[in-house]
Amino acid sequence: MSPVAPVEAAHWVYLAGVAVIVLTMILRANVVVPSIVATFCVALAWTGSPISALGSIFNASFVAAKELFNIFLVIALMTALLNALKTLQSDIRMVEPFRAVMKNGHTAYFVLAGITYAISLFFWPTPAVPLVSAVLLPAAIAAGLPPLAGAVAIAIAGQGMALSSDYVIGVAPGISAKAAGAVASVVADRALVLSLITGSVALLIGYFSLRGQIVPASNALLARWQAQSSSNTPAVESAGTFDKAELARGTSRDAPLLSAAQISSALGADAGRVMWSKVFAVVTPLAFMAVITAMVLPKVMTSMPDLKGGAAATLVGGMAAMLMMLATLAAEGPRRMLDTSAEHITDGFVFAFKAMGSVLPIAGFFFIGAGETSGAILGVADGVKPPHLLFELIQSAQHLIPKSHAFVAFGVLLVGMITGIDGSGFAGLPLTGTLSGALAPAAGMQAETLAAVGQMGAVWTGGGTLIAWSSLIAVAGFARVPVLDAVRALLIPVLSGLVVATICAVLLWS
Repeated sequence: MSPVAPVEAAHWVYLAGVAVIVLTMILRANVVVPSIVATFCVALAWTGSPISALGSIFNASFVAAKELFNIFLVIALMTALLNALKTLQSDIRMVEPFRAVMKNGHTAYFVLAGITYAISLFFWPTPAVPLVSAVLLPAAIAAGLPPLAGAVAIAIAGQGMALSSDYVIGVAPGISAKAAGAVASVVADRALVLSLITGSVALLIGYFSLRGQIVPASNALLARWQAQSSSNTPAVESAGTFDKAELARGTSRDAPLLSAAQISSALGADAGRVMWSKVFAVVTPLAFMAVITAMVLPKVMTSMPDLKGGAAATLVGGMAAMLMMLATLAAEGPRRMLDTSAEHITDGFVFAFKAMGSVLPIAGFFFIGAGETSGAILGVADGVKPPHLLFELIQSAQHLIPKSHAFVAFGVLLVGMITGIDGSGFAGLPLTGTLSGALAPAAGMQAETLAAVGQMGAVWTGGGTLIAWSSLIAVAGFARVPVLDAVRALLIPVLSGLVVATICAVLLWS
């Protein structure tokens, strides 16, 4: 074992900064300013130079931006593609056929969950919530599913299962792995497994707790639901660590189109646009299924070359860009396609930075605690060993850490859930990742496992299943149910799923 590094003032300042940020999250306040102040204080304690400390504020966000820009780029390209598909109404066509499957409330519950999961996995829950709520939720309610059960299914599948693994876009595992010094593909794989376990348990418990409220199909149920006012739900524009208004509104549309005839009417008399609307409704999911196959196949067929590093993200982003340009060409024609494609990409970047921009100074602070990135932030000269602040703190207290894998895993899960209390979900990932990387050697566990567990706690809590001031507000608003009723209905199912998933993580990867 390597000798224990001496704990100096910078270590204690870093620990104090972590405590202040966690407390700020508990109080539901924005943590960007505390992160910047903590970065300055740590750098001042380490260098003793106010000038270097001021520079570290810029360096921290700059290093975080360099490390995480691929995430912003994928979000921007996927958002650009979705905007292009909206022009052709292909996004509506992709889910419209599933309305016919909803014969009763029981099947409607699982169809809602399945389609929400599929859309959220590729485009995030942001567009999934308004799209599913506009197209599928009315059909589910007419089939006998109570609105509260619809909200539960959408929240678990979208804000929970899909967002917590974020397997396709790779934002969450990318941040967790970078902070933990772990392999991003391994974190993504384990997070996918844990998200499926958590979601399956939560969906089943949620179904059995609400199945007694399912009634026979009737159009009167839909008329009664549409007559309800959603004014009893909190405003979508709630403040939070991320721009909740942006995340909630996302790609919602002013006038949802609910039938093929309405879609064709909206596209006008141009038969070509109607044809391309249908083509891209089929081509888009098939193209991304091919991407998923390319990502998953090497894991089951070892003879095939695996996608290393960020290759999976580049494949997703490249496919999104190509489909966006083709869809824009079909919708606008060759001349206007050049300008419109550029506008879609610009809008995508605007959305990406609105949704994720505040994570940069937060991640910058936690990157000071990791030796791989602290040198660039603190201005450590080449050839000089940079500090591993959090690792060295934990190493000095190693004798106090129980050797139980379950204890450490549930501890990281709890920290993740605490960081999610502010209602963001992703803001706590730099902390859970850094903590996982530091705790893993002391606990005799793999950093990837702990990072995936912490990711589950942070995203399931703050991403929109357990916190009333998260983007769960949007789900409740579209379903026209009080958000606190949704929280109460989700509490036991989600907590049960997280406990089961954490136990499975310990058993599978210890």
